[in-house]
Amino acid sequence: MPADRRPNTVSALWRLLPYARPALPRLILGMVVGIAAGLVALAIPQVLEYLVDTVLADRNAAGILPAALLILGLGVFEAAAILVRRTLVLTPNTHIEARMRNALFEHLQRLPVAFHDRWPSGQLLSRAISDLSAIRRWLAFGLMLLVVNTVTIVVGAILLITTSPLLGVVYLVMSVPIWFVGAKFERTYTLVARRSQDQTGDLATAVEESVHGIRVLKAFGRGGHALKKFERQAEELRGTELEKASAVAFVWRWLILIPDVTFAVCLALGVVLAAQGSLTAGALVAFFATATVLRFPVESIGFLLSFTLDTRTATDRYFEVMDEPNTITDPQSPRTLDQPQGLLEFRDVHFRYPDAPDRFADLVNGVDLRIEPGETMALVGLTGSGKSTITALVTRLYDIDSGAITLDGVDIRDLRLDELRSRVAMAFEDATLFSATVRENVLLGRPDAGEEALAEALRIAQAQFVHDLPDGLDTVIGEEGLSLSGGQRQRLALARAVAARPSVLVLDDPLSALDVETEELVESALRHVLASTTALIVAHRPSTVMLADRVAVLEDGRITAVGRHSELLATNDHYRFVISSLDEERKTAAASGSDSDAAADDAAVIDAEEVRA
Repeated sequence: MPADRRPNTVSALWRLLPYARPALPRLILGMVVGIAAGLVALAIPQVLEYLVDTVLADRNAAGILPAALLILGLGVFEAAAILVRRTLVLTPNTHIEARMRNALFEHLQRLPVAFHDRWPSGQLLSRAISDLSAIRRWLAFGLMLLVVNTVTIVVGAILLITTSPLLGVVYLVMSVPIWFVGAKFERTYTLVARRSQDQTGDLATAVEESVHGIRVLKAFGRGGHALKKFERQAEELRGTELEKASAVAFVWRWLILIPDVTFAVCLALGVVLAAQGSLTAGALVAFFATATVLRFPVESIGFLLSFTLDTRTATDRYFEVMDEPNTITDPQSPRTLDQPQGLLEFRDVHFRYPDAPDRFADLVNGVDLRIEPGETMALVGLTGSGKSTITALVTRLYDIDSGAITLDGVDIRDLRLDELRSRVAMAFEDATLFSATVRENVLLGRPDAGEEALAEALRIAQAQFVHDLPDGLDTVIGEEGLSLSGGQRQRLALARAVAARPSVLVLDDPLSALDVETEELVESALRHVLASTTALIVAHRPSTVMLADRVAVLEDGRITAVGRHSELLATNDHYRFVISSLDEERKTAAASGSDSDAAADDAAVIDAEEVRA
């Protein structure tokens, strides 16, 4: 957001109110108790004035003990009030942080895939963790101290002027430069703090990518390259943090120097006034005791300014995500599929990825295709022709630009998202699993399914290897399933799609990591499932085409031919070229030894220690 369009700090922080509202009673009560503690601290100098001017001046020894006990009582009350203040604000602020984090996660789940294509994961992670932590700390301490110290300074200034108008005016006038220093500090620190937090997010992204791709980095010996890149980013962040430290040092220098000089001038002037009889000794003691009480509130201005500006930046970053519009939503008047059959139809569908340059043609440029209920349609085309993109459109991971995709005659945009995605299941080439048990991963799309459905899905996907894992179906397979082989992950992802028992099954080359023997077993089992399920299969292997009743050829963003495999081989030159290309890719993959045979794949079961780790 341009600097001239950004809201001021107060307006930015005011946006936290909806999340903080449930905790407001305790926060306000905490402020009241904190203000009471500050006022009690200011009352102690008044007792000292009475003690010096009355008790000590009259040499009244009997009056010393009551005055001392009063001061002690006030000190104990102040300490107790500070303890109560902390107790009141700590717990509700953790609830505020939890509400904001839950709201962020929920919003991220709703946002379309196009948003996640643009945003690095590290930036989102830093907003969900470090930024929200900064907001919580500010609400618990920064805001509290800002209010309490402001009231303390105002009341203390009144007491100073009441005690000695001349000294009070001198003290306040000499404190004015602090506010000019604070204004300059805000302008500088705001920009540096934002850059620091953005660089922290970039650094988190670099760490996440390196850890996720550690196998690739090790395989190609590029760990040193990744380290140098990380060091460059870390050095940039270090430089920015030094700028922040320099800005804070600048403001602290003046926040310490100005009060010290003010204190010295007032002390010299106060001694002169006392010597002339214009000021009593007790009033002089009370004045400087009050100024001492005000010392921390005044000096805390620098800390509270930097704290507040950091929080303002964290708030801006949080709402940058929360303000992102969700363009893929449920319709206002949704329709339902009373008797789903599985008829899937594309009608003049056009689509281009968001933010794609205008000079590029539409990736999907007028696709027309009809897949009958229970029919299996293979989609083939050259690399980059848009096959995977078409599969992503069926479940509205992206919304089409024009045309229509219908399910049983109903435009999918007229269906609720949860209904659409319960009717259509997907298995991707890049099989993603979660840090959960095998059972939870397979039943992700149908958590209420029984053991029979689970066993059938595993059998169809040839994923019986799960029974050899240390804890069987209850084995936690680890982050993204990386503790399993590629073929094992793909089989579990396929089992997940089958277990959902959808009306339409969309498979984006889900067998690419399987060896020939396992692929044949999976395809044989899949034929029974596909006999009653509408299926759209992106084919990257000739063998996958054999699963289909018909084949659709994608060329230049359009379906240029539809027919049986044998018919297209005989009549379509482009189809013959695509099939020959797929066959060459299969031979190259086989020669590279990228996939083991089924027995070796199943023998590569991770041991118990790796799983438990």
